[in-house]
Amino acid sequence: MTKLSFGAHPYLLGFDQLERLVERTAKSGSDAYPPYNIEQSGPDAFRITLAVAGFAEGDLAITMEDRALVIRGRQAEDQGERIFLHRGIAARAFQRSFVLADGVEVSGAALENGLLHVELKRAMPQTVVQSIPIRRR
Repeated sequence: MTKLSFGAHPYLLGFDQLERLVERTAKSGSDAYPPYNIEQSGPDAFRITLAVAGFAEGDLAITMEDRALVIRGRQAEDQGERIFLHRGIAARAFQRSFVLADGVEVSGAALENGLLHVELKRAMPQTVVQSIPIRRR
């Protein structure tokens, strides 16, 4: 039995990139660190909030890589001679990726009270009606 590729369906012409996005999302892993929320903040606006307690602005990087929003965090090594009796606050590096749909853009980011807020906005595309002339052969 052959596997029918999602992008090879006859009604999905030109959607082969969608299959790659689905595969990339499935491979992104299920690491639960750092925890995050995704909320709708308006009719065409979204907010991703990550709990990044202990990270400073300089420890965080937000980039767009091929329609994927990538958030990385890396804390500087602690140079102090501290002795922990209990260490429950995670201080490890992380990378969290979110695949964004076409037309969704990052409109800003802010770090507030240990929470990183990334604001997203969906640009409404212009409706274009195009008439295709029919030629006689």
